[in-house]
Amino acid sequence: MHLRTLLSAALALGLASTLSAADATAKPAAKAKSAASPAPTIEDVAGLPRVLIIGDSISMGYTAPTRALLKDKANVHRPPTNCGATSVGLAGLTQWLGDKKWDVIHFNFGLHDAKLPPEGNRHSPPDVYEKNLRALVARLKATGAKLIWATTTPVPNGGVLAPNRRFGSVDDYNRIARKVMEENGVAIDDLNTAIAPRVKEFQLPNDVHFSAAGSDLLAKHVAASIESLLKPQ
Repeated sequence: MHLRTLLSAALALGLASTLSAADATAKPAAKAKSAASPAPTIEDVAGLPRVLIIGDSISMGYTAPTRALLKDKANVHRPPTNCGATSVGLAGLTQWLGDKKWDVIHFNFGLHDAKLPPEGNRHSPPDVYEKNLRALVARLKATGAKLIWATTTPVPNGGVLAPNRRFGSVDDYNRIARKVMEENGVAIDDLNTAIAPRVKEFQLPNDVHFSAAGSDLLAKHVAASIESLLKPQ
């Protein structure tokens, strides 16, 4: 299976799900889903490959169900924090990677980068987003791990979420990311395409976040993409 066509395996399962960006001011979203805090850290099971998930609150929602789906197949870790925008990733990546070997790294940045003022330094214009992504990919490739990029999920209602959460075009950011990943031979887990037809079913009202059922569906896509790279190529 070609690395950039990982999603086809997950789509065959008829899955679709929903993502979002964490935002401390989004109190209704925090109450509506359990992704407000990271999944607990785990101890490695000897002999299993090590997987690292990097991402915002959307990945925080699908980490635990991904672990369950990959039980006895992989040790699935994530940083004990919301990884935010690419600028946060550049600052935190060394700590998140630690000093142990990773077999697969599944990562996403986008919703926080696409935020518009008044969110301030969380906003990355497209050119800055591309520059930061290239730097992140170079550092991740240096680990020797197999890499999977997760596309950023849709923003509802034309990108305006009351009262102060506004977003640029997620499609534009995804196009930039796809170009960077294809140029670097990074596998793509197209969560955006998977969930786009079903956002009304799984996305919380006037919010980028998803229900627990949506996170479970995302986890099936994520687990399928990871498992495909754990198999001999």
